[in-house]
Amino acid sequence: MIAVYILLFFLIAFFIITNLPVFGRLPKGLRLEKIHHLANYRDGALQNQSLTLMQPEGVSFFKVLNAFLFEKHPDKVPDKALHFIKPNLNGNPKSGAPEVIWFGHSSYLIKVDGLRILVDPVFSKTPSPFSFIGSKAFLGTDFVKAEEFKNIDILLITHDHYDHLDYNSILKIAPQVKTIVTSLGVGEHLEKWGIKADKINELHWNESLTLFRSVKLTAVPARHFTGRKFKRNQTLWSAFVLKTENYQLFLGGDSGYDTHFAKIGEEFGPFDLALLECGQYNAYWPYIHMFPEETVQAAIDLKAKVLMPVHWGKFSLAMHPWNEPIKRVVLAAAAKQLPLVTPKLGETIILNEYLPTENWWLEE
Repeated sequence: MIAVYILLFFLIAFFIITNLPVFGRLPKGLRLEKIHHLANYRDGALQNQSLTLMQPEGVSFFKVLNAFLFEKHPDKVPDKALHFIKPNLNGNPKSGAPEVIWFGHSSYLIKVDGLRILVDPVFSKTPSPFSFIGSKAFLGTDFVKAEEFKNIDILLITHDHYDHLDYNSILKIAPQVKTIVTSLGVGEHLEKWGIKADKINELHWNESLTLFRSVKLTAVPARHFTGRKFKRNQTLWSAFVLKTENYQLFLGGDSGYDTHFAKIGEEFGPFDLALLECGQYNAYWPYIHMFPEETVQAAIDLKAKVLMPVHWGKFSLAMHPWNEPIKRVVLAAAAKQLPLVTPKLGETIILNEYLPTENWWLEE
């Protein structure tokens, strides 16, 4: 009986923990029905446009886990606090050109046409369900707090992974946000967290939405996956095309390299700026994240005039040195003669006016 009680205790604890709000909620009702009618929904899950394995053939989950836990990976984190520039989050843009402030990883603020667009805000110490699990944010990257964002017009969330959709950050930011745009299905998490449905706009691939009469957002395909608990690909993952009267930006989210970049470039390009993932890659998962050289090629495929690499500089979610992604992408961009912008954390770039290229990570 003691064994039975112990087993029962663990089952109850497991049920309680896995149903905590941080995990969100799977789509249901009309939202689920809409997902089931998408062209890329089959076999009980949403699919990428190309066959996308989590690991290459012959690489098991246990092999990847062993590499993470038992192999040595030097310089995964900086040995001192990163330098940053304290940004003016609420100040008006200095010109009519778009401004972008990067906070590390894939979180950034866009100021354009008098509007403020916040993308994938993650300001917790770890990109995980609990603060004691996972990679800690690098020293020096906590220079902005979630509660500082008081006047956000559009909160954009690309997909529901913890390093892009952060429960604690959303709870602090969402009440002050005018509207939210995200991929289809992610709204279920947000509603679970108390956000009103009329504030949430969910898009599927190639669906567009015009907001505040001047900003058009279009969800476009990416090559990735989703899931906050056990069941994968029940919500959509997307990149977004941001179009204003005079400018067009590509907001990449997460994606492995594939032919979709060239297709998007043909249909929507050219782009004045492409913000693309650069980091958290490995040969053990080559299809769901890009290597830096692929990031450069993706920007070229998109017909981007300038590339801004993100998804690095705050968390160590792979096994490469923390600054290897930016070193490699700088070399690859130079070889392809692709203009690059590499701001410090918190530094404001101004499109066509101020595009810093200092190799600040070499000083860390």
